[in-house]
Amino acid sequence: MTPRAGSEQPVSRRTAPRVSVVLPARNDAAALRRTLDHLVRLPGADTADIVVAASGDSEGTARAVAGRARLLWPGGSTRAELMNAGAAAARGEVLFFLHADSFPPADALGRIEDALRDPRAVGGAFEHRFAEPHPSLRAVTWINRIRYRLTRNWYGDQGIFVRAAVFRALGGYRNLRVLEDLDFTRRLKRRGRGVLIREPLLTSGRRFLARGPWRTFGFCAWLVLLYTLGLDTERYAERWRGPAEAPPGTPWPAREAAP
Repeated sequence: MTPRAGSEQPVSRRTAPRVSVVLPARNDAAALRRTLDHLVRLPGADTADIVVAASGDSEGTARAVAGRARLLWPGGSTRAELMNAGAAAARGEVLFFLHADSFPPADALGRIEDALRDPRAVGGAFEHRFAEPHPSLRAVTWINRIRYRLTRNWYGDQGIFVRAAVFRALGGYRNLRVLEDLDFTRRLKRRGRGVLIREPLLTSGRRFLARGPWRTFGFCAWLVLLYTLGLDTERYAERWRGPAEAPPGTPWPAREAAP
């Protein structure tokens, strides 16, 4: 039976959490299970507040969570909607947004706390690296590193973290279907110092591999250019996200491969 919108499965915590980990998941039970398997083994995870905000595959997602996180069904399906719902329910002083196919370094929670000991710091992200050892993905990783080190604009697959009070003062993520992370981190920069943790967070390159690494990278660059010029990116959101009923990273049909 599909859970009622807004319902959650509670998980008890022994102490008030410092960090809340918020994972959005849309029809992505298999990836979510692997990420939670990794996450719950991290030092400090036993006292963290882990929240999964989900849509789509209710039975598979519930099995993947298996009581290891609070599971919310907020009713939306975009990543922005799911992350905002997870953040609204989060109990921590710091919000750590983690994609359902990402793997933080072993000391991630401690590094986040250390980064925010500086009162000027409002948030940040990790270095990005794809999990798969594919030559094209390694090249894309290095191009991305040059980009975000110069601009200080973080993307969601870097594991964005932010003080909860700052997140709420900014109004959270805007209701965008694509590039909500770029929009948020541009606004975040105006509130204080952003910290880049020089330890890579691994993210699956499945979307790039399924659609072609350079074709996908080119599409990303096209979207960022449109956004930077103040032009419409929402019209391309469904192509980027794929069908609502399918897992993220579904290959493009041949006739829709180019922007």
